[in-house]
Amino acid sequence: MKNMTMAEQIRARLTAAFEPQHLNVTDDSERHRGHAGYTEGGESHWIVDMRAESLAPMTRIERHRAIHTALGADIMGKIHALSLNLD
Repeated sequence: MKNMTMAEQIRARLTAAFEPQHLNVTDDSERHRGHAGYTEGGESHWIVDMRAESLAPMTRIERHRAIHTALGADIMGKIHALSLNLD
């Protein structure tokens, strides 16, 4: 996944794991300039808006854990905040 932006990496991993009917990945970093975790150039704060049938039977906590697992420790370790809209 070299040469892919963080947004592309997030999209690729979530698509592979969940085959979502809807997926929107937004870099929300600029709104957090000056706050904890902000890094120059962005890619620190993310919003994922996703609908996937495979998430339907899961509880909210199970969904969040599944997303974190699908993204992997390498991506999760690079970002400061991840907002998930999965309903």
